[in-house]
Amino acid sequence: MYHLTRLDGGLTIATAEMPHMASVSLGLWVGVGARYEPAELGGVSHFIEHLLFKGTERRSAKQISEDVEGVGGYLNAFTSEENTCFYVRAHHGKFADVLDVLMDMFLHSKFDRAEVDKERAVIKEELAMYRDQPAQHVHELLNATLWPGQPLGRSIAGTEQTLDAMARTELLAFKQSKYVAGTALVAVAGRIKHAQAVKAVARYAKKFPGGKRPMFLPATNGQTAPRVHLHTKDTEQTHLALGIRACSRHDERRFALRVLNTILGENMSSRLFQVVREDHGLAYHISSGCSHFDDTGDLVISAGLDTDKLPRALKLVMREVRRLAAAPPAAAELRRARDYLLGQTDLSLESTEHQMMWMGEQMICYGKIQPPAVVKQRLAAVTAAQVRAAARDFLRPERMNLALVSPLKKDRQLVALLNF
Repeated sequence: MYHLTRLDGGLTIATAEMPHMASVSLGLWVGVGARYEPAELGGVSHFIEHLLFKGTERRSAKQISEDVEGVGGYLNAFTSEENTCFYVRAHHGKFADVLDVLMDMFLHSKFDRAEVDKERAVIKEELAMYRDQPAQHVHELLNATLWPGQPLGRSIAGTEQTLDAMARTELLAFKQSKYVAGTALVAVAGRIKHAQAVKAVARYAKKFPGGKRPMFLPATNGQTAPRVHLHTKDTEQTHLALGIRACSRHDERRFALRVLNTILGENMSSRLFQVVREDHGLAYHISSGCSHFDDTGDLVISAGLDTDKLPRALKLVMREVRRLAAAPPAAAELRRARDYLLGQTDLSLESTEHQMMWMGEQMICYGKIQPPAVVKQRLAAVTAAQVRAAARDFLRPERMNLALVSPLKKDRQLVALLNF
């Protein structure tokens, strides 16, 4: 199903042939993200992502959109901590057209000075928008608490100060040195043959700058006790994010952690949803999720609730955390969690876009494409004892960090709740 070709110079092409589909999804990935940035250039990767949409030597910003949307396609991009992706989805007969748009953006963007200044202001508005959304802002505060003074703890979009200080020459220099063939991947999924994709992409390969994948500073940890970061704000609800430092994407315990997370809070049948929302009616939203990086990771529980209900809700959350470490899940609960993950994996890979995302993330993160069947086998093999062992390894007070956006002015009792 998956095919790989590495061209001379280092550019890699990965395809998933899906001949029954009408569409093709194409992603141009770069293995560089926010944690590769020095502090003074915080937000540069995200800034570059925006600027690649602002015009090339051949196309204006409007023409870029028209050349994709005018053939019924969809164009977007994202920047994360460890990678950046520009992607498009269109009818398979328009593959060559949308590939040209994507390559033109990546290779020939002008970084016009007026557009740089304009987009700087746009990103500042984006930062302000997120600050006005407590459910989003609390996760920014949590990252700063989990990874203080480190790239993982900084906003992917940067700050007003770093954006104001960033010159056009610095943006161009960062792109030229980091967005190179050795760290680039073209992932294509849909109604297309591998040989066709390779032939089409090869026409542009020589224009990619040479170079190897850059390195980032590893995450550090000096935490010995729970930490709380309270941001006092006049809001209708208290928004909390409880972050627990966990393992990297290369750690074998990650499979047990995924099952643990499903049992804890990933869906409506999870313990947190049933206890906090269904049994006690304390919150409309409560959930948990895992993130894995190259050298570390986290499990995050998030919720929004009435401020007066916060202590009671947090006590219930910590009770469920302790239960996972105290006893293995029952056989039926474990089976439901594993089956949920297996089913979600299958459902997520039905579309060409998600197949493209799977290949991109696998190649950028692991240097190879792990077939979904292999990942499903590892999840299906997780035992109750492994879930409990992961809980004992990670659900510990010295790994816990709580961020809140709340009308509260003091957090003393909250620290005590985390220190079980």
